[in-house]
Amino acid sequence: MRIYKQAGNIKGALFLGAVVLITGLFIYTQSIINDLRNESREAVSLYAQIIAKSVTSADDNELDFIFREIILKVTFPIIQSDIDGNPVNWRNIGNDDEIDKVKIQQMMAAMDSQNNPIPLVVTLESETGFQPQVYELGHLHFGDSVLIRRLKMLPYIEIGAVALFIFFGFSGFQVIRKTEKQHIWFGMARETAHQLGTPVSSLMGWVERLKDHPEESSQLASEMDTDVQRLQEINERFSRMGSVPKMEKVEVKTVLEDLKSYFQRRLPSSAGNVRLRVKSQEATVTTSPTLLTWVLENLIKNAVDSIDKESGEVTLRSEIMDTEVSITVNDNGRGIVRRDWKNVFRPGYTTKERGWGVGLSMVQRIVEDFLEGSIQIKSSEIGKGTSIEIRLPHAS
Repeated sequence: MRIYKQAGNIKGALFLGAVVLITGLFIYTQSIINDLRNESREAVSLYAQIIAKSVTSADDNELDFIFREIILKVTFPIIQSDIDGNPVNWRNIGNDDEIDKVKIQQMMAAMDSQNNPIPLVVTLESETGFQPQVYELGHLHFGDSVLIRRLKMLPYIEIGAVALFIFFGFSGFQVIRKTEKQHIWFGMARETAHQLGTPVSSLMGWVERLKDHPEESSQLASEMDTDVQRLQEINERFSRMGSVPKMEKVEVKTVLEDLKSYFQRRLPSSAGNVRLRVKSQEATVTTSPTLLTWVLENLIKNAVDSIDKESGEVTLRSEIMDTEVSITVNDNGRGIVRRDWKNVFRPGYTTKERGWGVGLSMVQRIVEDFLEGSIQIKSSEIGKGTSIEIRLPHAS
């Protein structure tokens, strides 16, 4: 349930981020467009004033000449209309020979929807000395420049880009989830075999021993019973997966001694002369004994697998650190490169040829999500060994 909730939160955050990004870009683009339109309007207003001051009579021919000379370097579309609204002169709206008056009228209407036309008002001194005569000769209609038109398209391009980002983000997220699910299934199968490996191989060894040495039946029966109990514990672990673990007070030293006793007689022959030691203070933690044992078993097996020398040593150590209890598993194995200290806890990461890279990932999740503790690589050096530390709350 927690995984699905996190997935929903990630999708919601992506969608909300996309909406905020699109809204912000749209508002910013519109502000730029408005600024450019205001600049164009100021320029057209200036042209209108220049034309008004240059006209010495209400003669259309003179007005046409002035329009063509003054508007020569204008880069945005502009149309001059007469007092009746008929287009007279225009610029930057296409080939003059291919555009008819009907199309010009339509373009004027489109321009007016974008920008209010600016009136062409000419003030002429009266020859009789009376008040100056004011003539309205028409209007200047102007549209958006090429730059503004491109900017108007920008929000749609941005929306498309963000939509593609969301699409590929969701697709990648789904692929990652699918891959993680596959790793979980494969990993659980591998972990099951990993858990069953030690007691099953041990039982097979005891059976062979019993066939050759029937006189040791009493001692071997006790060892076999221990392995059967271990199989029962493994069955209990998997049967309770997904449920809330039962927390109780546990003596750490007792757990470590039991693990040492169990593993020391069941180390694989490939482990050579590996010795397990316990250095533990008397400390109590409130935890799930089943999950804590599961975690420590994984760490011990990894420690043993990392030893490729004749004289190996794995030390289980515990000590009280203020309000916490530190449990460390030290080995003198191959060690881990510093850049991989965090990678070893990632699902799928492994240095073993037959591994699925799930052991330490699952250990981390158990410690942090269920035991309310923390786990880290305390130290590691190539060729000298590794120390992995678990910290759990101290039970007072």
